[in-house]
Amino acid sequence: MILVVGGAGYIGSHINKLLNKKGYKTAVFDNLIYGHREFVKWGDFILGDLADIEQIRLVFKKNPIKAVMHFAALAYVGESVEDPQKYYINNVANTLNILRVMREFNVKFFIFSSTCATYGNPIETPIVENHPQNPINPYGQSKLMVEKILSDYNNAYGLKYATLRYFNAAGADPDNEIGEWHEPETHLIPLVLDAAIGKREDIKIFGTDYDTPDSTCIRDYIHVTDLADAHILALEYLFNGGKSEVFNLGNGNGVSVIEVIETARRVTGKNIKSVESPRRPGDPAVLVGSARKATEILNWQPRYFGLNNIIETAWSWHQKQQNIQD
Repeated sequence: MILVVGGAGYIGSHINKLLNKKGYKTAVFDNLIYGHREFVKWGDFILGDLADIEQIRLVFKKNPIKAVMHFAALAYVGESVEDPQKYYINNVANTLNILRVMREFNVKFFIFSSTCATYGNPIETPIVENHPQNPINPYGQSKLMVEKILSDYNNAYGLKYATLRYFNAAGADPDNEIGEWHEPETHLIPLVLDAAIGKREDIKIFGTDYDTPDSTCIRDYIHVTDLADAHILALEYLFNGGKSEVFNLGNGNGVSVIEVIETARRVTGKNIKSVESPRRPGDPAVLVGSARKATEILNWQPRYFGLNNIIETAWSWHQKQQNIQD
């Protein structure tokens, strides 16, 4: 059985679905502070919190856990700056709880959801895995701390891990059963689609004076189902004797904020109003990753390549969500 911690959230729920589709039995452990119970349509659901180590122990006592996939992090950059303690407790201390229980029950396989935020401001792009890591906020710092902990656990206790550094996860399940649903929402594509559907008046473009072809930020968007594929390939790589590794997950192609808005206009057929706004502090001009290592070692091949595919699936989900909420 695979324990999917945070499996009621955006990325965890897509991975939980794919695990079950591939024949794995899963248990989803989530406190539902940000996750959604209705996203756990596959496997067993366990309401619990990583802050309570006895709850974690109970899960391991009752279930034959073979591996843990960990998605239960707080991930709002601005909030991490305002309240770093919250991030270090949840993202670092609580992760130590799950690792401690894994050791107690001799569970050796761990898939960690990390982030390109561990790199900080890029020195060169596309970013490769050995790029210097200098996070510029507590969120990125908390993820980097766990990466270092995993390396130490590998050396000392034989924990086998795959750390997956995401760039911009986007899109929704092509079957339209689950999708992106954050409260509050901070990601560009769902915010643009909120403007398309009439939930907000406009979409703000933060910064139109960057050194990029159209003067707006460039980011690397990767479809959430492709992310899910990579996690299962990483898990099977470890099961088959692979050594602990770190992988970037991205498309290797950057698209600008304006390109996202223009693609959304085409896909939705809506006249989405955009408003130029000042830059946000800490936003690098370009964040694009190289996923060559994941392609070579895991044989990972993204299937939903391109912004059009991403926005089409996101739009289908967005409309479904609007109908449910209405």
